[in-house]
Amino acid sequence: MSKPRSTEIAPTGLPVLITMGEPAGVGPEVAVAAFQALGGRVGDHALRLVGDETVFRSCGAVPDAALIATVATAGRHAGKPDVRFAPAVIEAIALGVKAVLGGQATALVTAPIHKAVLTESGFGFPGHTEFLAHLTGVPRAVMMIASDALRVVPQTIHVPLSAVPSLLTTDAIVETARITLAALKSDFGFTHPRLAVAGLNPHAGEDGTIGAEDRAILLPAVEILCAEGHDVRGPLSADTLFHAEARKTYDAVLCMYHDQALIPAKTLGFWDGVNVTLGLPIVRTSPDHGTALDIAGSGKADMRSMVAAIKMAAEIADRREAIGRG
Repeated sequence: MSKPRSTEIAPTGLPVLITMGEPAGVGPEVAVAAFQALGGRVGDHALRLVGDETVFRSCGAVPDAALIATVATAGRHAGKPDVRFAPAVIEAIALGVKAVLGGQATALVTAPIHKAVLTESGFGFPGHTEFLAHLTGVPRAVMMIASDALRVVPQTIHVPLSAVPSLLTTDAIVETARITLAALKSDFGFTHPRLAVAGLNPHAGEDGTIGAEDRAILLPAVEILCAEGHDVRGPLSADTLFHAEARKTYDAVLCMYHDQALIPAKTLGFWDGVNVTLGLPIVRTSPDHGTALDIAGSGKADMRSMVAAIKMAAEIADRREAIGRG
């Protein structure tokens, strides 16, 4: 994978916000641990924790000035989610988005949420990505998993594998690719981004002998993007797309389904992998792991992905600021 061009960074000095996430999970733990490890700052940005103060303080010492409290309250019973605390989880996200949109903060980092608990509360969104798109007023946001080793975007995310082919359309793939290519420029600093498109079927359909979707749906999308002047290749056989030599030929991969994207991403960069939401008017990142209820409160939670998410959020915000000033 090629390195992005160097960009002169102009820090904004506004804080980076970190939401509480599911109180019963490891989110508050890794948020506080990362805050402490980074000394409450990343570059020129102060770190602020958004959520129930008692939840954060139960995970470690945090200065009063670093806390942004929700009106809704929550409790922390490690490993035991409680639907009564869902309003505080949702409010923390909404507060963070409002602050970044309003110019009081530079970026938002979200700790993992428990989707089943939020669904039970009547949340109405499949996850963070869709809720953030709603709060920021964009028609669609895109999830990227990024690390130093690999950047991947799944075209479909939390749907059954059997439903994937019916959800793939040429227009949808083109839309996702355009959002991804724009973000590779604005957020990652690539002047001429290169995007690989993974095939749906084995051997990318092998000229239609192993499924028709690659030739009928994916190939036309690639042709449209190339006609627009983008550096896009595919559909490419996924089984040879992620080894070291192949990764030097692109800057990101658009994959067709969840595991096609996340298995290589988590294999190559489990602890420095970051979930980045593309297509938003705000910067949002998240650690690339879930609530880990089974180890919450045990002291085993690893903060490295949260630290990586905080650092990447600040880098993207500073890069956007520099581009805006330039």
